[in-house]
Amino acid sequence: MNTKSIYIKDIRPGERVSESFLVTEKNLAVSQKGNPYLSLRLRDKTGDVDGRVWDNVDEMNRTFQKGDVIYIHSRAISFRNVIQLSISEIQTLEETEIDPADYSPASKLDTAKMYDALIGFTETVGNPYLKSLLNLIFSDEKTAEAFRTAPAAKGFHHSYIGGLLEHTLSVTHLIDHVAVHYGNVDRDLLITGGILHDIGKIEEFSYRTMIDYTDEGRLIGHIVMGLEMVDKKIDEIEGFPQDLALELRHILLSHHGVLEYGSPKRPKTVEAVIVNYMDDLDAKINAFREYIADSDEDSNWTPFHRLLERFIYKGR
Repeated sequence: MNTKSIYIKDIRPGERVSESFLVTEKNLAVSQKGNPYLSLRLRDKTGDVDGRVWDNVDEMNRTFQKGDVIYIHSRAISFRNVIQLSISEIQTLEETEIDPADYSPASKLDTAKMYDALIGFTETVGNPYLKSLLNLIFSDEKTAEAFRTAPAAKGFHHSYIGGLLEHTLSVTHLIDHVAVHYGNVDRDLLITGGILHDIGKIEEFSYRTMIDYTDEGRLIGHIVMGLEMVDKKIDEIEGFPQDLALELRHILLSHHGVLEYGSPKRPKTVEAVIVNYMDDLDAKINAFREYIADSDEDSNWTPFHRLLERFIYKGR
């Protein structure tokens, strides 16, 4: 396995850089002099950097694709005060030679502790049918491992390895507080809905190297995929009440809140409304924080956020 010795955050102008990176963008372009060149966007877990191939362009262009991890020989230069890698050689790497954790950002929180905390919530569920459902789902190690690893989105929020687990645990914590605040709600149903609302994302995304949608993710989406997964497990539990299954299914189907955001149904129960708003709250807080962290430190404001449709004030 290739072991990285230098990460993007540590690259300085003038250095020779021989290292592996993930190709997130690849475009064939033409210089002002009419010569072809390759414009690349390269990534590792610490950030992104532009790369340029000026020589042997056609030959190198045929050796790799967007989404590949490549090993390059290059020199770091400063172009308009931004680091850029001038690449002289490219080698492709086999999947067995790479550690995906080197090339994708990951949750800064401890995955094992988050997962233990989430399983701790399942143990507080008193309804025997809902508890059996949660145990049945997470006793499958393949499902559990995917849940610990998957991102929660491609770009808007928690878009990093472990993001699904981080988001789900945060939403479940929020739901637990709201259940106490309002009272007279079905806490067991709420906790189960919170834990399972995004379960379909373990199959919606591929994330071995770069985060992207699977074919099923694009064509069907995590809401329906998650509902199908939960329905299959419910069918394995003898005597699971139909009305309870109906309310849980409604939570999954309506957790995006409105039809424009992909929900087949809008929330029509108190529990569904709570899951919808806690999911939306946690997603937006994470999106705000990540965008602030990634923005220019010299300004009190972020650039315009296209999805949130606003500038964000960072404070002084």
